[in-house]
Amino acid sequence: MPVTDSLQLAGRRVVYSYSGPTPPPDLLATIRAGRAAGVIFFKENAPSVPQLRAAVAQLQQAAAEAPSGAPLLLMTDQEGGRIRRLPGAPELSAKQIGLAPDPAGEAARSGAGAAGTLSGAGLNLNLAPVLDVFDTPDNFIDHFERSFSSKPEVVAELGSAFLVAQQKLGVAATAKHFPGLGAAPRGQNTDEGAVVLPVPLAELRARGEEPYRAAIAAGVRLVMASWAVYPALDAYHPAGLSRAIVHGELRERLGFRGVTVTDALEATALAAFGEAGDRAVAAAEAGMDLVLCSARDVGQGDAAVAALATALDSGRLDTAGFTEAVHRVDALRSSLPAP
Repeated sequence: MPVTDSLQLAGRRVVYSYSGPTPPPDLLATIRAGRAAGVIFFKENAPSVPQLRAAVAQLQQAAAEAPSGAPLLLMTDQEGGRIRRLPGAPELSAKQIGLAPDPAGEAARSGAGAAGTLSGAGLNLNLAPVLDVFDTPDNFIDHFERSFSSKPEVVAELGSAFLVAQQKLGVAATAKHFPGLGAAPRGQNTDEGAVVLPVPLAELRARGEEPYRAAIAAGVRLVMASWAVYPALDAYHPAGLSRAIVHGELRERLGFRGVTVTDALEATALAAFGEAGDRAVAAAEAGMDLVLCSARDVGQGDAAVAALATALDSGRLDTAGFTEAVHRVDALRSSLPAP
């Protein structure tokens, strides 16, 4: 079995989830032991805002009893439009913002609105904004109105306005899905199966990655990697499992120094990459700091933690790199306003 210190280090890189409105005792125990970085919430966890606030209070109290006492990262997807886990702002979708008479102003108001909704429920991190630049009307990302525009410079401006306004109010923002899902055809969803986007490298960098330059310059705290495969950069691995993409493109080429976070670890796009533990280790090898275990199953998070700790103890994962990732996550947790 991994040693206790390794389990704590590993847990500080894992985001848990659970089913229903009440945090289960085993998750609270894991948090008290210092083996969790945060929790992601879905509609089923929030039948009402007061009930969610009560759950958040339980979770943060458990975190206060952990060895570090650092607050948890408490997050959801509050993009706007159809993709909102909590009632309230932002009510406009990204597409509606892009088509508004004052798009930049509307993006800023939406970012501020998202911050107000989340902080009002006790949450401190939003898995938004989406920076995908759609290339074909009604394709996967445009159909659900999750893209601000088909023009990268517009997505860059509006995404940055959203995240800056949100972060000014103390809620960390996440730019997603690097290096871009804007070329995914309708029906090509990484939650449901493998997706390959054969976009030429020059186009991928000029369109897909361009909004991230602006977001990084604007101080975005997190970047989420896509689970699609981009043969121009790595023909064999989804972006979030690719060191060439996470380290080479995002860290070295674009200079991102914040926290990297995976998309949902249970996505069917990862079917060829083993179980939860295997996927968590592969993500860490690629350079992902946070592993998002969002299957509403505490056991999924536990499996990820155990596998990461074993890989650390065995030397498969470099100790220095592992510790740097933990420190980035810890710094984010400590920097957010106290609950």
